[in-house]
Amino acid sequence: MSTMNISLPERLKAFVDERVSTDGYSTSSEYVRELIRADQVRRAERELALLLREGLESGEGSAVNRSYWAGKRRRIARGRA
Repeated sequence: MSTMNISLPERLKAFVDERVSTDGYSTSSEYVRELIRADQVRRAERELALLLREGLESGEGSAVNRSYWAGKRRRIARGRA
């Protein structure tokens, strides 16, 4: 594991210390790691929402059924030949 040192104003350090004390974290590092993981999840969810919106706004969709997949397999097989 790598080490990262950060500087915080006293108010923020007191806030972190309070969270560690009241929310059951064993160290301030554990709390910060949790914040980073939560940020990663938020960013991934935002990216997914953007991709979903882009897909919805991209036009009329196609029916995806057995016939669709059979045709897709045929096109792929022809591409390999």
